[in-house]
Amino acid sequence: MGGFFGVASKTDCVFDLFFGTDYHSHLGTRRGGMAVYGEDGYDRSIHNIENSPFRTKFEKDVNNLKGNIGIGCISDFEPQPLMVRSHHGTYAITTVGKINNSEELVNQIFQSGNPHFLEMSGGDINPTELVAAIINQKDHLVEGIRYAQEIIDGSMTLLIMTPKGIYAARDRMGRTPVSIGQKEGAFCASFESFAYLNLGYSEYKELGSGEIVVITPEGVQTLSEPTSDMKICTFLWVYYGYPSSSYEGVSVEQMRYRCGDLLARRDQVKPDIVAGVPDSGTAHAIGYANRSGIPFSRPFIKYTPTWPRSFMPTIQSKRDLIAKMKLIPVHDLIKDKSMLLIDDSIVRGTQLRETTEFLYQSGAKEVHIRTACPPLLYKCKYLNFSRSTSEMDLITRRVIMEAEGEHANEVLPEYANPESDRYLYMLDQIRSKLNFTSLRYQRLDDMIKSVGISPCKLCTYCWNGKE
Repeated sequence: MGGFFGVASKTDCVFDLFFGTDYHSHLGTRRGGMAVYGEDGYDRSIHNIENSPFRTKFEKDVNNLKGNIGIGCISDFEPQPLMVRSHHGTYAITTVGKINNSEELVNQIFQSGNPHFLEMSGGDINPTELVAAIINQKDHLVEGIRYAQEIIDGSMTLLIMTPKGIYAARDRMGRTPVSIGQKEGAFCASFESFAYLNLGYSEYKELGSGEIVVITPEGVQTLSEPTSDMKICTFLWVYYGYPSSSYEGVSVEQMRYRCGDLLARRDQVKPDIVAGVPDSGTAHAIGYANRSGIPFSRPFIKYTPTWPRSFMPTIQSKRDLIAKMKLIPVHDLIKDKSMLLIDDSIVRGTQLRETTEFLYQSGAKEVHIRTACPPLLYKCKYLNFSRSTSEMDLITRRVIMEAEGEHANEVLPEYANPESDRYLYMLDQIRSKLNFTSLRYQRLDDMIKSVGISPCKLCTYCWNGKE
């Protein structure tokens, strides 16, 4: 998906920018970048981080970059931040979001006189460059940002750095967060609220949906007021958000404890131990164990010092292999045990099937699977959570297609209803295909209750198809 960090300081900002950006490494897999502005003007560095962490790639740059204003990003796909020269002057821009109507927008910009776009590898246009081109259609930056947010189908949150400060804009429906931090002589903007805490910043404010601010070393000024509409992504709490973060005042870690607690309240099985699939399932499992009284255990340990992240390679089979090789069994905690394992979600099911087989091979007697969210039935329209190009990559949709054929789309609401026979059939088919002893998903109403904010402010599209 991606994340960003920006700093406007009265002194050199590169140290804060480097570590603040690095704290977003869990959100992206391919590119990292930093751009700064100081006495010598603009400077920028971008590196490939597919096989090396952000820190190791940018350590030399920290000694060379100098400036009091800077923005940095971790990106899943495109190189950023980009340097853009237009009638607005020269600025750097980084974005987090998804553009579904890019072809339409590109043609519209061609017709307005824009001569060309640079292609990335694979022939795609850099979406951040497209956003900049849209912004440049208007006479003023703020007007251009509003225009981009209005015409983009999907979502768009961004930072723009100019010599005077940083413009921060949250997606018009608030699907992704922006948190502002403050310390003496500096302000920062961050996707993840925890990223600035160890750098000496305290929370100043969270931007509201569609809000646009300009950040300088002296303060934060709102240029476009937030709206009352919000559809923040619920999956941020379930999986993507770092445990120490919070969104809309709701702690990620505490939400996961509550989520596991509610899973346990509806469950009937009595395994010997409860465990989480590292790392995103761990907090859910702790909540389950605390409620059920069944001991929490770590029957396998994730070895992370040298292995790259499992979702980093572009080839699915390679990602599955790496995920399997990272899990080291603790045989004394597995052999002859009935185990209940909690994962954040089931997408294709490949990795979880591998994990289950791995546990059986290590001597497990039973492997009960629980997930912290409902069955994923729809591919996300708003954020780049997955490289999947088709909803048929989802194991739920493949099971439904096998059962319903050409009428599958007509009955999807029934498969989303945990009280329906079709829902129970789908679970049993998935359980059988993936070789689980039993399978239960979190209910949508319980997941929403775990977050604790108004349901109308949460995006649940990938589970129920409702916008």
